[in-house]
Amino acid sequence: MIYLDNAATTRPDGDALSRAEAFVRTEFYNPSALYGGGLKVAAEVKEARGKLLSFIADPERFELVFTSGGTEADNLAVFSSARRGNAVTTAGEHAAVYRCFTELKNRGIEPRFAPLNRDGSVDPEKVSALVDGQTSLVSVVHVNNETGAVNDIAEIARRVKEKNPRCRFHSDGVQAFGKIPVRLGKEIDLYSVSAHKIGGLKGTGALIKGKGLALSPQIFGGGQEGTLRSGTENVLGILDFRFAAEKKFSSLAADGERLLRLRDALWAQLDSSLFSRISPAEGSPYILTVTARGMRGEVLQRMIEARGTIVGTGSACSSKKPHSRVLEACGYDGAALDGVLRLSFSPETDGEEIAAAAEALNGSAREYRERL
Repeated sequence: MIYLDNAATTRPDGDALSRAEAFVRTEFYNPSALYGGGLKVAAEVKEARGKLLSFIADPERFELVFTSGGTEADNLAVFSSARRGNAVTTAGEHAAVYRCFTELKNRGIEPRFAPLNRDGSVDPEKVSALVDGQTSLVSVVHVNNETGAVNDIAEIARRVKEKNPRCRFHSDGVQAFGKIPVRLGKEIDLYSVSAHKIGGLKGTGALIKGKGLALSPQIFGGGQEGTLRSGTENVLGILDFRFAAEKKFSSLAADGERLLRLRDALWAQLDSSLFSRISPAEGSPYILTVTARGMRGEVLQRMIEARGTIVGTGSACSSKKPHSRVLEACGYDGAALDGVLRLSFSPETDGEEIAAAAEALNGSAREYRERL
């Protein structure tokens, strides 16, 4: 079976998991314990924290808080920062941010949503236009998880800080970390990442924050993670995250170049009379979103799977809704929204799989059209 739904989750990396396995078999100690085993595990967690941070940020200026995943990291960032006035985001955010912003209204904070471009990106001017002296937070996704559009978060953050230097800037970097080149500058205050998008295990993520930036814990208890995220650390997940990230970042540029060629090769092999492209050419090499206009994406998905290829129909976190909220905000009509398929790749994807997937998509769409 060919798996092309890696934006939803990736296959856990076997090498990383083997390296981390000792932390559930022999080195299973609680890192808060003061005996030798606990201190050893705590040191491993500290080393993992520093290593993960160093991949995209200066450890002298940033620190990293482990969470249960990207969703918790987003929640911690939003609810710690949007404390007054208004908060600005985009119509293209993952549900983990978007739903936080709809909740802000219940907490007396005005949520403001910048419109999307056709490809799912956002115009920096339209974000900054919503910022005023009462804006406490701006959150803009780095890579749109449904289209692969890449936002220039450094430029957007710069514009935000020019208008309101006290405003915090957060970005959901779940689809960017370990996939595209990232280096956090001084304008970025908060950045969310997740393990299972890059070959790590589900249940582990992190919020990268500027040093000295005060946050409000959402989970209380034993005071782990500098009191910001209580609960015994998920040592297996944390160490596996580190090992998976080490592998990803060691070949990030080469993987990106190869997958860009494969992504474009897949698009070139799709029948243009059946499929239209939604993803921008300059977007993430890991995502190709198309639509088979007038067809039902979930029906096509099952037909394609029967031919040996697994694809997505959009964000897995909104798969129970008839249409994608994000793509509706991009301006697509119902006929196009019905037929959306998201094809997403990993470093393990190869040319033979791309060719077979193209055949499965074309064959399924032709069969579907003949039935209409």
